Amino acid sequence: MIGIAAAWIIVLLLGGGVALDRVLVNAVTRNFDNQLEYTLTAMIASAEIDPTGEVFFNRPLGDQRFLEPNSGLYWQISGVGHEDFTSRSLWDRALEQSEPHDDLETHLYDSNQFADEPLRMVERSVTLPDSEVRWTFQVGQSREGLDAQVSEIRSILINSFLLLALGLIGMAALQTLYGLWPLRKIRKAIGEMRTGQQKRVSEPMPNEVTPMVDELNELLDHNEKQAEEARRHAGNLAHALKTPLTVIMNSATAKADDLADTVIRESGVMRRQVDHHLARARAVGRRGHAHSRSRVWPSLQAVERAVGRLYKHVRIDIDGDKDAAVSVERQDLDEMIGNLVENAAKYGGGSVFVTVEPGDEFVELLIEDDGMGIPAEERQRIFDRGARLDTGKPGTGLGLAIVRDVAEIYHGTVSLEESEDLGGLMVRLCLPRSAVTS
Repeated sequence: MIGIAAAWIIVLLLGGGVALDRVLVNAVTRNFDNQLEYTLTAMIASAEIDPTGEVFFNRPLGDQRFLEPNSGLYWQISGVGHEDFTSRSLWDRALEQSEPHDDLETHLYDSNQFADEPLRMVERSVTLPDSEVRWTFQVGQSREGLDAQVSEIRSILINSFLLLALGLIGMAALQTLYGLWPLRKIRKAIGEMRTGQQKRVSEPMPNEVTPMVDELNELLDHNEKQAEEARRHAGNLAHALKTPLTVIMNSATAKADDLADTVIRESGVMRRQVDHHLARARAVGRRGHAHSRSRVWPSLQAVERAVGRLYKHVRIDIDGDKDAAVSVERQDLDEMIGNLVENAAKYGGGSVFVTVEPGDEFVELLIEDDGMGIPAEERQRIFDRGARLDTGKPGTGLGLAIVRDVAEIYHGTVSLEESEDLGGLMVRLCLPRSAVTS
């Protein structure tokens, strides 16, 4: 940032300096030329022709330098067939004319006819009264004074712009360092968090970086929650696998006759536990993804076909908004709907009714059955891992726990109520609505 600012300042000052140099040099040169033209006009106004046809001045020119030899200010009047009429300052020298021109305009130019004295010249051709000769009036002045003024102006410009450039670059450097200094504090705070000295960026920061610090602290909170969630799941999984492994080890140690059946049964339990925690892990990994959008109706149709093949005696009806979409990955949506519909088919009386009701922020899926239902005092406990009210049917009691955990990961909810139409259980699954239905 400092380098870019310095380069931009130098470019702008160079451009401005060159432009200002041209303006000032032109102004000084124009003023110098105006003085020469004023002297030339005075010469022409004072010039007359004597009886012999030669030119003379009816009054002397006021500048005394014309009377001092080699003073640096000279004049000369020339005419074809006539001797040059020159100022005493020229002494034994004469002014050369510029390239031939056939006009009566004033001409300004630089001349190096005197090796040790560059001149600024002005000349004009004039036809005087009572004379047919075209006289050339010339005034020349040494450029020493003009060049000295130009050099002084350029020296002042260079020194001023150099000082201005250093000041601006220094100010840009200070501004950059001061403006970015809070980032050093953030870097230090992050280093302290990495070494365990602190947990958050707690030092007050300027308003410009406060939003970034807030986002950083929120990210740390999110990561801590995920880490804690991962530790909790690992502990839950270890605890869930501990009992089946103990049963298998005890049967193997005792060389039980039903060892094979025990291994198969307990392996199934462990597989369900692993599937449950893998489902949670996948949902956590996909949570908050900007493109997590799924249509509800295709998932319902797929689940209806799969459950219908397992429970051929069960009638499954679906109704509601066919275009509703939720901010959930399709695989997780299928997992939740599949568990709920399968439970309704397994524990119901043969009829399952699913309704899709879209709202402003959530889409509600109502899964109803005509079974015995669940008493109100047992509805909360049934969400616990392994909790089962009907132990006469196969299962591990993880279905509702999976649905609750995955729904909460996507900021949804699941609750148990009584079905008014079918008389059994109604599960209300609320999931965040997605505005995109494709």
